[in-house]
Amino acid sequence: MRLSIFWRLLLTSLVIITVMGGVNLYALYQLRQLTAMTTEMALFHYPAVESAKRLLGSLYAQLNSEKKYVATKDATFLTNFNEEVEEFRRSLQQMLGQEHSPQGQNLLQETSRLLQERMVLFQEGFREGDGAAPADLLGYEAHRDALMDRMSSSIQGYIDLHEARVSVGVSESRASAVQAEAVTQQLVLVALVFGLGLAGIASYTILRPLRQLQSHIKEIGQGKFGQPLQITAPAELKDLVDTVNWMGAKLQELDDMKTEFLAHVSHELRTPMASIQEGTHLLLDEIPGPLVQDQRTTLRIMADSCRRLIHLISTILDLSKMEAGMMEYRIVPVDLRRVAEISINKVRLLADSKHVQLLIEDSGDRVWVKADAARIEQVLDNLLSNALKFSPESGIVKLQMAQDAQAGVLEVAVSDMGPGIAADDLPYIFERFYQGRTKAKSSSAGSGLGLTLAKKVVEALGGRIWIESEVGKGTTVRFILRLAKQGKAKGL
Repeated sequence: MRLSIFWRLLLTSLVIITVMGGVNLYALYQLRQLTAMTTEMALFHYPAVESAKRLLGSLYAQLNSEKKYVATKDATFLTNFNEEVEEFRRSLQQMLGQEHSPQGQNLLQETSRLLQERMVLFQEGFREGDGAAPADLLGYEAHRDALMDRMSSSIQGYIDLHEARVSVGVSESRASAVQAEAVTQQLVLVALVFGLGLAGIASYTILRPLRQLQSHIKEIGQGKFGQPLQITAPAELKDLVDTVNWMGAKLQELDDMKTEFLAHVSHELRTPMASIQEGTHLLLDEIPGPLVQDQRTTLRIMADSCRRLIHLISTILDLSKMEAGMMEYRIVPVDLRRVAEISINKVRLLADSKHVQLLIEDSGDRVWVKADAARIEQVLDNLLSNALKFSPESGIVKLQMAQDAQAGVLEVAVSDMGPGIAADDLPYIFERFYQGRTKAKSSSAGSGLGLTLAKKVVEALGGRIWIESEVGKGTTVRFILRLAKQGKAKGL
């Protein structure tokens, strides 16, 4: 079961949203990691370093109070010393409770042990209630200073430990941020390309059938009903395609009925029209009896009308055969210059009556093309008749032939100095019965089939025909035919 347009668009949107949501979740995870590292540094390492520095300052304050007490034996300094030792011990215990790393705990425990050893040394040197100085004061101070150095080293090691961890944390945060940024950019790029790809595929699966359907409808509008359109499309478009195919089939049936009707009527009219024409010619030849001038004029009008009707009927029958694929062509090397001279001679009387010059412009040599002589003569007859019909009096009609030996074709052009064809009419000028909106003054009405027949004949002979025109400057009809090989042409 094929998905409808609604579900295609919905699923494509959901996939794109899911991919972008995944990218956002990854970015959020990386952000949380960075936040956790920053929080650890802000709430643990930095306070630990500050506490250790205060501990180190307290240690030096103890030493200062002790030295003052030793020098002055003032009880105030002893009290200060005891308070500072107690504050040092409380701070140290608090730091031990907050420290989680084994290395940091070892350093703090070492400091605590050294503090106890120092206090034992102080108490032994200055017995409670006895303010006398130690007997060996220099030995006491040396031992005390050694303990103080070791305590300072332990505390400084603790500070260095946390500062190193801060430095490592900052480096890891920076590296993690750079990596997260790079990965996020790549994921966003991949998601963007993936999203555009899905959107493109969804659009293509919808727009491609629409374009094919549009082209098919244009062909139907041009009268090319042809085969029904078979395409893969969503459900909604498939229903539309089926409707258009049904419409094309119905139009084809109507067109077949019209063609069959015209062919039947034309065939039925040909015999009586031929009889009327022959009877008119007999009367004009005065075989039944002599004619007065008015009778002769009336009979000539009847003969001319019969000729035009018979020509129209023949054209309709020819077109019916061509459209049914029943027209037979005898394609042989043909001297196109000779055929052109025959066609020009046919319309010369009409050209003289309008004082229009008929000119042939070519190299003067015989030009051989692959064609059916009778059919290509019919094409030239129609083109020259149209050019004369729309040419003003004292105008010029040119028939030009130019060879392109390299391409192996001959280009034939019939041009006039008539009113031209409007740009809006050019796309439809080869359609049956279409005569455009430009009418020549004092010209007889045409059937609108001459150009249609010319196009079908030229294309059947492997050529191409087109029109160049500009309003007020005349019209040129051009067509190309394949040149015949020189050897075959000379052998005829």
